[in-house]
Amino acid sequence: MKTYPYYLANKSAAPNHDLDVTNKYSGDTAYRVAIADKSAIDKAIAATVKAAPACAAMPPYQRQEILNHCVTRFTERFDDLAMTLCIEAGKPIRDARGEVTRLIDTFRIAAEESVRISGEVMNLEISPRAKGYRGMFKRVPIGPCSFIAPFNFPLNLVAHKVAPAIAVGCPFILKPASRTPIGAIIIGEILAETDMPTGAFSILPCHRDGADLFTTDERLKLLSFTGSPDVGWKLKANAGKKKVILELGGNAACIVDQDADVEDAVQRIVFGAFYQSGQSCIGVQRVLIHDSIYDEVKDQFTKATKELQAGDPRKEDTFIGPMISESEAKRLHSWIEEAGKSGATILCGGQRKGAMLEATLLENVPKDQKVCTQEAFGPVAVLSRFNDFDKALNEVNDSTFGLQAGIFTRDLYKAHRAWDVLDVGGVIIGDVPSWRVDNMPYGGVKDSGLGREGVRFAMEDMTEIRNMVIRTTKN
Repeated sequence: MKTYPYYLANKSAAPNHDLDVTNKYSGDTAYRVAIADKSAIDKAIAATVKAAPACAAMPPYQRQEILNHCVTRFTERFDDLAMTLCIEAGKPIRDARGEVTRLIDTFRIAAEESVRISGEVMNLEISPRAKGYRGMFKRVPIGPCSFIAPFNFPLNLVAHKVAPAIAVGCPFILKPASRTPIGAIIIGEILAETDMPTGAFSILPCHRDGADLFTTDERLKLLSFTGSPDVGWKLKANAGKKKVILELGGNAACIVDQDADVEDAVQRIVFGAFYQSGQSCIGVQRVLIHDSIYDEVKDQFTKATKELQAGDPRKEDTFIGPMISESEAKRLHSWIEEAGKSGATILCGGQRKGAMLEATLLENVPKDQKVCTQEAFGPVAVLSRFNDFDKALNEVNDSTFGLQAGIFTRDLYKAHRAWDVLDVGGVIIGDVPSWRVDNMPYGGVKDSGLGREGVRFAMEDMTEIRNMVIRTTKN
């Protein structure tokens, strides 16, 4: 069985191997990992403070070299990263390869953006009192950052925190998810090969009850958390003076209007609802279908869902793998059963064995059911009808979440209407809300969070504006 260290101030350390990481399909322990205590976390934060001046002083081309080194090494270790992800997260191997590709993309984008950080020269002479004054500003690193990452994208969601931090010159500490820490540790292995200033990074798996310093320590200037709303808002309340970025949950909706290409829409929605067993905060959960095409969409959707292959995520034809744990599968299975008891129709799926939950479609679900109002975070989608496009938009908005929404329409005016009306962070026209590319601004409103990721936008959050004014006097 392979064992892994953690990384403290750029160096590997293995005072223990107390964290078991399981193969999510078999349930067997696959790896053992060193776990950090409060003392190690405190040392890591002190190291970032000490490293901050050297990180800020690194010229952009050196930051770019570090990020390009990572791109090269991730590419060389592509298969290793994909298989590790498949095992520790239970992610089907094809999805795992896709995530490694996105890891590489994110670091490549950061390398490009690292040499583009700029400011602006401003004309301050807007009134007589400002005559002879010139202004300019630049962006400077905010300082030591704290990152807490989730289990569902253990590579790419770590990348969206780490790569922008390197690009702008911020030292950081990272807490990967205890269920899926291996990908982050491999990123640490590769960062340790570079000439980053000592103390510039620490990657520390730890138990949640010992991780308070990631949130409360005033030496840290920014907290970026991706995870559940319940945890995220509590962290914000305890974060003190630091800036807080939250990427939280969703129960993403997709509208299929009467002019949609049904075959294309069904193909995309099946993917959006069930890729990586639905464990995505922008996975399709609610599907609103125009009444004129409802039966056609339902029949095709049900047929396509039944054809999805479930099983061992290491097999090439597997589309549905295990959920992250049996307890999570039980939780969502109970929601499906509750919906059924309330009058919902189960069109397909609905059965569970261990951590494996069948891809499930429901219709006629009362709007107050958990599968409609809360984040399912698993392989379930709820179908409903609409006749009025504006009312469908209102139904999408009738949620405490607001991450992304998908609209299948060919009507330009309806597309703009959706963009104007929907209270979400992103509106995807002609595709599912699950679509994301790694340079676009990504984030939500309401209970879905604060701030935006996407490399350039994260870099803005990790920097502060520093202004300079020059007064010119007559000799």
